[in-house]
Amino acid sequence: MKLAHRLERLMAMDDATWERHANPWSGWTRMPILPLLALSVWSRVWIGWWCLVPVLVLVVWTFWNPRAFARPASTDNWMSKVTFGERVWLNADVHPIPAHHARMASYLSVTAGLGLVPLTWGLWVQNPWAVVLGLVVTVVGKLWQMDRMVWIYEDMKDQVPEYAAWSR
Repeated sequence: MKLAHRLERLMAMDDATWERHANPWSGWTRMPILPLLALSVWSRVWIGWWCLVPVLVLVVWTFWNPRAFARPASTDNWMSKVTFGERVWLNADVHPIPAHHARMASYLSVTAGLGLVPLTWGLWVQNPWAVVLGLVVTVVGKLWQMDRMVWIYEDMKDQVPEYAAWSR
């Protein structure tokens, strides 16, 4: 969890930013970042050092994305609840989440992270099968983890009034 807190601080996520990030457009437009990043790194074969331009654009987009969209009028959708679940997950030291959720969310984080191994290696040696395998493992692991975040939020919102107040 310490890494997640460091990433939250790095992204400068305050309450107002989290509210804007709950916009489903924010979540869905983040989904293609990793595949596009992989394509950008792969493109070094075609465009050389110019591949760093799309890499830089994607890094900037990753930071700016939670701020790019307005606070949603309604949060009654899967992607908004993913964002709420992430907040609940990050707040587990204050309001502990059920052990079965914590365990599974950790497993899914590790699974998604393990996909980065073949992805990175594949990009390094230009092996398309390793890149695709890494992307599939990482993206599927992340989507499954996102679904777990919704489940965590749904289970915790009735226990913590602050969490219930996020819905509208």
